[in-house]
Amino acid sequence: MPGVPPTRFVYLGPEGTFAEQALRTLAAAERGTRTPARSVPEALDAVRGGEADAALVPLENSIGGAIGITLDELAGADPLVISREVVLPVEFVLAARAPAPPESLATVIAHPQAAAQCRRWLRQHAPDATVVDALSNSAAAEATAAGDYQAAICAPVGAARHRLTVIADKIADHPHAVTRFALVTRPGPPPAPTGDDVTSLAVSISHDRVGALLAVLMELAVRGVNLTRIESRPTGERLGRYAFFLDCTGHVAEARMGEALQGLRRVCAEVRFLGSYPRHRLSGAAPEEPVVTGPPGLSDRDFADSAAWLSRIRHGQLG
Repeated sequence: MPGVPPTRFVYLGPEGTFAEQALRTLAAAERGTRTPARSVPEALDAVRGGEADAALVPLENSIGGAIGITLDELAGADPLVISREVVLPVEFVLAARAPAPPESLATVIAHPQAAAQCRRWLRQHAPDATVVDALSNSAAAEATAAGDYQAAICAPVGAARHRLTVIADKIADHPHAVTRFALVTRPGPPPAPTGDDVTSLAVSISHDRVGALLAVLMELAVRGVNLTRIESRPTGERLGRYAFFLDCTGHVAEARMGEALQGLRRVCAEVRFLGSYPRHRLSGAAPEEPVVTGPPGLSDRDFADSAAWLSRIRHGQLG
């Protein structure tokens, strides 16, 4: 991160959740202060208001999909930018105050995302259990420790913190599930390009134009910018009005990405730059997609050469 490194961090709490675990993978966060927030908007407002330098919030899960409230906040509230991403493997356990066979359980408390990622396991091993929603994985562990529910689906750190007995581990239906978190700061110069970067955008299309979304995609495609994610969210204006969230390979400092952004600015009703930052490659997990490179003629050098050629033509130099 450019400039003075952040020292005051806020994250989606409470303590003992995957968000805290992800934040503590950052050396600056280990050295700085870490404060849990009750919600994503609260965490981001702490950054906007200057009470924190950076907030770590969930962006998407490989099973449950995008975190809508995070996208809505980034697109619709006062501008913030993503300066870094953290991708964390997700491992769930079933924990209780005392050992018990899973098939005997009548109630299990879990965050909806956790329950969704363990649905098949629960159906097979705890078929009679009613799943109750919790605000977080840590809250599920806390409620179970208090005796409100028989068992909780939570992170291993949450079970340990609340002194619960793990009665089943690695219960996720997908062993390679991950959650992607965004470290969000106030607007400023993005980190320097690394050669393996992500640029995130929120765009609104002109709904009175035929092919408006196609025009957005073409601005990227013709410049060799690879689109790795597109997500739509309702704007709240009325039914059928959406904002589109784009993740692209490349950095705003690169010529082809810069030209793509200028093109999007011309054809979109609104473009919000959400950040250019290094892509997090997770070691020891499932194989990741390779970096997709553009076709020949779309490197920064190619752009510079073509710009110089055009300049010579404009100045009457045809050699």
